[in-house]
Amino acid sequence: MDTTTVAAFLAVDLLLVFTPGADWAYAISAGLRDRSVVPAVAGLIAGYAGYTLLAVAGLVVIVASSTTVLTVLTVAGAAYLMWLGWGVLRQPATLAADTETVSHSRWQVALKGVGISGLNPKALLLYFSLFPQFIDSASSWPVAAQTGLLGTLHMTACAVVYLAVGVLARTVLTTRPSAARAVTRVSGAMMILIGGFLLAEQLLG
Repeated sequence: MDTTTVAAFLAVDLLLVFTPGADWAYAISAGLRDRSVVPAVAGLIAGYAGYTLLAVAGLVVIVASSTTVLTVLTVAGAAYLMWLGWGVLRQPATLAADTETVSHSRWQVALKGVGISGLNPKALLLYFSLFPQFIDSASSWPVAAQTGLLGTLHMTACAVVYLAVGVLARTVLTTRPSAARAVTRVSGAMMILIGGFLLAEQLLG
């Protein structure tokens, strides 16, 4: 792939990554709750890694063309986001966490991240609505290799932005417990709103 195509893809992709959504909300929440935001971000990226592998294999085309599968994914993802958001609202973040408890819950934190990105039907559509615009079937690179590169660039962008969001949230709000609780509640509310919007899209669409 030529550098112009890669640069154009990164410009569009970064605009999408910088748009706040469920991933941002989870990164902020994890930054305020845990000693490290890495497990949460690793989980989010793992979800996108799954999409990348499916895209490389070409299986996502089948899923994207099935209205039933997309509907099931949307409902499942929306319900999961709303459930997580409600949990965040019920238990706002506290900045004092026990190290042993946090270490035992890192897998849980990562798995929740996988669920948030992996059950997001918008991510599935992103891979097969945005990616094809930057893939050249006449290129000397195989389509699978081009898809893998774009997926890797997207995951790298997500990792950098979400780590920064989580770390900044924790750093800026460390000395402001009331602000931290407020931001966490906003994050939880965002998850519920996004989930509700996705459900409404299916019920009213």
